[in-house]
Amino acid sequence: MLPDADDLPEILLDLAVPHEDINELVALRGLLTRDPGAISLLEECVEGLVRDMGEIGGAASWPGERIAEVLVGQAHGRAGGDPGALGRYFAVYVFVAALPYVRAHHRALGVAPEVSRRTLADLGRNMAVHRRRHGRGGVQAPWWLALHFHGELFQLGRLQFQRALVGERTAGLLAGTGLAPDADAHCLSLHIPDFYGPLSPAACDRSLELARDFFARHFPGERYTAGICHSWLLDRQLKRYLGADSNIVRFQERFRIADEAGEPADDEPVQFVFGGPELPVGELSRRTTLERAVGDHLRAGGHWYIGHGWFPLLTV
Repeated sequence: MLPDADDLPEILLDLAVPHEDINELVALRGLLTRDPGAISLLEECVEGLVRDMGEIGGAASWPGERIAEVLVGQAHGRAGGDPGALGRYFAVYVFVAALPYVRAHHRALGVAPEVSRRTLADLGRNMAVHRRRHGRGGVQAPWWLALHFHGELFQLGRLQFQRALVGERTAGLLAGTGLAPDADAHCLSLHIPDFYGPLSPAACDRSLELARDFFARHFPGERYTAGICHSWLLDRQLKRYLGADSNIVRFQERFRIADEAGEPADDEPVQFVFGGPELPVGELSRRTTLERAVGDHLRAGGHWYIGHGWFPLLTV
């Protein structure tokens, strides 16, 4: 199921895994393959990930607690020197083992190899985020990457697009736009990856153009009525601090944004702008306009919220 130790580094590089993680991943492979319980868990996770490949919501939920229970025990601590190393990296082996399945799925759909490569390279980006936040190797959000390796999400230029169903909550928001889709209607959920340069209007225009062509070509049976986004970047309070010509404000203007604020989500901008959600507010840097906006707003007693936005996006 897993490639051998000699082949593993090249596969990891294809997935944009950071160079500083590769030697440890190769070394831990031996520990993993010698443990029948760990291999059984790996097979279980891969089977849950690749079942109903491409079906929206078809993958099993990521068993994070079970993985921690099985792998981060005293036995692995004595064997590996780092009690959390195999647990932190376990998801990498799951995604590597699932790689042939998702690549075959992409090929069957006619997805271009470069789209497939850039989509699955989000594993490396996720690992870079983990190291930035925690100072050591690991996978930040395995449950998120399951969307990529299950064929539900694609990187198309600057943005990522997730095939999704509208759901009851969003259907209610869309009803006021004249679209009035039911909860089972298809939509595209937009995501903004980190480490990818400015969120410029031109880059977003190109992504949306690519998406319209991509999904019409590869998923002709799905009609996407709306593009939706749930992000702190859509908190309209940002307009108080950023100029009208800023990339974030211009990104917001693509959407009709719901009035409801919901619960505060202060850790969202802090982790994405400064690198970690638990950084002391009083110590947040003020080097850029966005850093000053996020930090000064919190220091003044304000809160940030997840904005919920949508725009019509009709594909046939």
